[in-house]
Amino acid sequence: MADKKILDTLYHVPKKRGNGLVRTEAWADAHGTVTHYNLAYINHSLSHKDHGRVVGYDNSHHVHHRHYMGQVQLVDFINFDEIQERFLLDWTSVLEKA
Repeated sequence: MADKKILDTLYHVPKKRGNGLVRTEAWADAHGTVTHYNLAYINHSLSHKDHGRVVGYDNSHHVHHRHYMGQVQLVDFINFDEIQERFLLDWTSVLEKA
């Protein structure tokens, strides 16, 4: 049985809050365990690298990693909730600085 998409949101950040898009996606197996995810804050006015992705987390190619202003680094994965929390902290930190 194929994994099921359990999260699929696209949020347009208002200009007064920093502009850009927040994309969140996650897929889970039959037991409800998240197997694949993509969390991204995209704002081409803040970063032209990495297709405008300012900050993001995903596990493409089965490797958990963080994108930040064009740089990619591996991250320790505890669970999806913890990754979502890291993403939220990173994203809001970027908006506060912008």
